[in-house]
Amino acid sequence: MTLTQVPHHIAIVMDGNGRWANKRFLPRIAGHKQGVDSLKRCAKACDARGVRVLTVFAFSSENWQRPAEEVSGLMELFAFALGREVAELKADGVQLRFIGDRQGLAPKVLRGIESAEATTAQNTRLVLNVCFNYGGRWDIVQAAARLCQQGLAVTEAHLNQTMSLSHVPDPDLVIRTGGEQRISNFLLWQSAYSEFFFSDLLWPDFDESALEAAIESFAQRQRRFGKTSEQVDANPPAKE
Repeated sequence: MTLTQVPHHIAIVMDGNGRWANKRFLPRIAGHKQGVDSLKRCAKACDARGVRVLTVFAFSSENWQRPAEEVSGLMELFAFALGREVAELKADGVQLRFIGDRQGLAPKVLRGIESAEATTAQNTRLVLNVCFNYGGRWDIVQAAARLCQQGLAVTEAHLNQTMSLSHVPDPDLVIRTGGEQRISNFLLWQSAYSEFFFSDLLWPDFDESALEAAIESFAQRQRRFGKTSEQVDANPPAKE
């Protein structure tokens, strides 16, 4: 059997920040702050392991339904984190991309997003896609709408070119933390042939060893993309 290699692109649903805080009798925003530190560790670990694209689900289009105080705190944290972390990310060779609907975002948040993208645009070591105000259904709809505006037929190839992650290959591995086993409207189009790994760890507790466990699980799988095992064995994927 031909086994897979280190994933080129990992996508993560960073679930469990609020529950992490609740278990410690802390405000939920404390869990989100801890989650930012976990993301930094994960990005460094991905880079060290040879992963070249990391996509994370930071704020979904459905998260606006959460309590107003939590949403407001998340927006403040997001703006603060952008200002604090971008210089280090640039020095580490990380290219930041923000994926999602920017309509309705506060001017402060928009300025931070645009500045972070411009500051890190030339970096090539690791692409970090942050899905913010993102939903998989929104992504498909916006792609189809753009094709209609351009007068192009809605085909798979054309949709691939207009999806919000068209600048990177589809994720090889999708990780969800927090013990839930669903995708919650995340990368519906792009994850059609991704491998999935579900962790019971809450996101702030997801460390380098947990990431390694996910990569090891991925490495034991055979990705067939509709073919038989015999066909894959006869034509194994080229090593990167």
